[in-house]
Amino acid sequence: MGTERQRRDPRRGPRGTRTRAALGEAALRLVLERGPAAVSVEDITGTVGVSRRTFSRYFSSKEEAVVDGIRADCARINEALAARPETETPLTAYRAALRSWLADPAAPAWHRRDGVRELLRLAEHEAPLRAVLRRVLLEGEAASVQLVARRLGTDPRRDLRPAVAVGSGAAALMAAARAWTLPDAREAFPALVEEAFALLAAEPPPTPADAPARPPAHAVPGARPAAPGTTARHLADGAPAAR
Repeated sequence: MGTERQRRDPRRGPRGTRTRAALGEAALRLVLERGPAAVSVEDITGTVGVSRRTFSRYFSSKEEAVVDGIRADCARINEALAARPETETPLTAYRAALRSWLADPAAPAWHRRDGVRELLRLAEHEAPLRAVLRRVLLEGEAASVQLVARRLGTDPRRDLRPAVAVGSGAAALMAAARAWTLPDAREAFPALVEEAFALLAAEPPPTPADAPARPPAHAVPGARPAAPGTTARHLADGAPAAR
């Protein structure tokens, strides 16, 4: 069945994977060398030796090709997340998936791949590139939420835990990435990721003075007063608050 599907769709299979990767690598290299405005789709296809029609099978814009490596990274992170033991809490599983991705020798992560740091810097100043990068990251995050929801056996539209867990982990990852792209970055990317998650774990619960005023329980149908010590980290870990 898989072979027949590959015959029908040239994007599938080893050849399609290689073509897509070659287009993405060429797009990234050219954009970093010349700047986005000076690179056309024809420049990319000419470098790889394929037609515009072939390019359009994989990408709708040159920006999509430039950030395709990031899309592949999101897919690898989610593969690692899906493989984590179900006994792990969601945030622990997400952190472990990132560690696996960062250490994988077969598919180098951002800090072991040429051009990724420069791409993240460039996206800060190039709105079309930034928009596509953000969409790719959000799509990867949405897939992570679905994986966590399946782990918990819950509906992510009604249960906040999957989105809170993944959102917290993704925010830690991107905070580390922003620090890593600074010209005077003091640490390697994996160390910054570890620091970001350590800070997330160390976030103290709000004091009574910091807590926003809540409406009385009777103001929200079916609501019960929150238990003392309830924090976002309880939700991110997939655990109910202490009662």
